[in-house]
Amino acid sequence: MEKDINETICEELVFKQIYNKYSKSLHDFLYYKYGEHYNPKDKAQDAFIKLWDNCKKVSLSKAKSFLFTTANNMMLNEFKHQKVVLKHQQIKHKHYTNESPEFILEKEQFLERYNKVLSSLKEEQRVAFLLNKVEGKKHSEIAELLGVTTKVVEYRIYTAFNILKTELEGFKIK
Repeated sequence: MEKDINETICEELVFKQIYNKYSKSLHDFLYYKYGEHYNPKDKAQDAFIKLWDNCKKVSLSKAKSFLFTTANNMMLNEFKHQKVVLKHQQIKHKHYTNESPEFILEKEQFLERYNKVLSSLKEEQRVAFLLNKVEGKKHSEIAELLGVTTKVVEYRIYTAFNILKTELEGFKIK
């Protein structure tokens, strides 16, 4: 009575025998070929996990080949990944902008004026304007939150926008 080879590798005892037979030699192969830096123990374990996941597809006679090929490919992928990481670390990231000091100063001054004008608005206008423009809420949502009609919300946003436009030159909003 011959057992079907494809089914036997999925049996726990058979898998345990394969593990006991090949785990040390697989680890040693990876260690000698790639060194300790790329975690050969982890890659050997991962290869056994892949074998278990594919136990129905891998025959008992191909188990060793599957393990060594899978583990070797994992190490090669890790090696490629480390090369990418190293290349990325060598790139010098710029720690500057193309903005002139004058532009940065103007931007800060504009933000200061904007906050000052915004704080001078009536609370109802400021709340409606910020809920719409900063948080992106629709007029109907704001009306529901504030307990007013959408026309009132539209009026508050419109008046706040007009005040900001007159007080701040070049003020535009989307």
